[in-house]
Amino acid sequence: MRSYLDFEKPVAELEAKVEELRAMGETDNAVSVADEISRLEVKAALALKELYGELTPWQKTQVARHPQRPHCLDYVKGLLSEFVPLAGDRKFGDDAAIIGGFGRFRGESVCVLGHEKGSDTESRLKHNFGMARPEGYRKAVRLMEMAERFNIPVLTLVDTAGAYPGIGAEERGQAEAIARSTDVCLGLTVPNVSVILGEGGSGGAIALATANKVLMLEHAIYSVISPEGAASILWHDSTKAQDAATNMKITAQDMARFGVIDTIIYEPTGGAHRDPAGTIAAAADAIAKAFAELRPLDRDGVRKQRRDKFLAMGRLPARAAG
Repeated sequence: MRSYLDFEKPVAELEAKVEELRAMGETDNAVSVADEISRLEVKAALALKELYGELTPWQKTQVARHPQRPHCLDYVKGLLSEFVPLAGDRKFGDDAAIIGGFGRFRGESVCVLGHEKGSDTESRLKHNFGMARPEGYRKAVRLMEMAERFNIPVLTLVDTAGAYPGIGAEERGQAEAIARSTDVCLGLTVPNVSVILGEGGSGGAIALATANKVLMLEHAIYSVISPEGAASILWHDSTKAQDAATNMKITAQDMARFGVIDTIIYEPTGGAHRDPAGTIAAAADAIAKAFAELRPLDRDGVRKQRRDKFLAMGRLPARAAG
């Protein structure tokens, strides 16, 4: 059953009416409702297109968090063949918030790491809503170093509100684990490509997204802190999250304009949750293109390109991403 966001109410009402008419047509052969169904479907499609053509940053935040949006494991299933998951950091334990392993992407070996939020109550609790603990980032470091050893490119799929802020995580060195993962990302001599799938929150996202190429879905967000967190700090009022989202410049379009990301991956009308397969296919093409652009570089060139990219942030003229 489709879940609607608050601002989608006009579309929800039209689509509900379509379903009612379909049910009526199935139960009463004497009533022909095909023309009315077609008219309402066109009207609903136009309303949806208009809504998603003018989303505010706060509405994009809601779309990025949509519970039916495809998550890391959906992309792993759609993008990879022969995927072999690996667990544990060899120091403390395994963290289910970060999925990691090796597989084949369009016939080529690749190391994949990503935040998994879960799709229902049970899986969300298992994966801690995609908020990783230190052992998750240490697992990422272990797998990235393995990929480096065997000259295998790295693909990261980012979707997290941020690293887990619990006392236990802090006691086990959360900040150091994030910094170490970021450092390893920067130092890789194999190509790494990152995709912001939904939320790219704070250091928990940067720890995996420090890549040669950073791609971002059209309605994803990328920020140093959540809008609610920023509102609490700036105005001591979390209800001002909408104002924070607008002022923080967190959308894919903002990130492209500032040169923080390289490419926007456009989503189907209505967001990724309306057509997960189409979204994953579009992401696959963008990922393949990003890796192809890095293929001519030797190992030193790969590291230099990544270093230069991050050093240039804030110094280059604004540009648009394709």
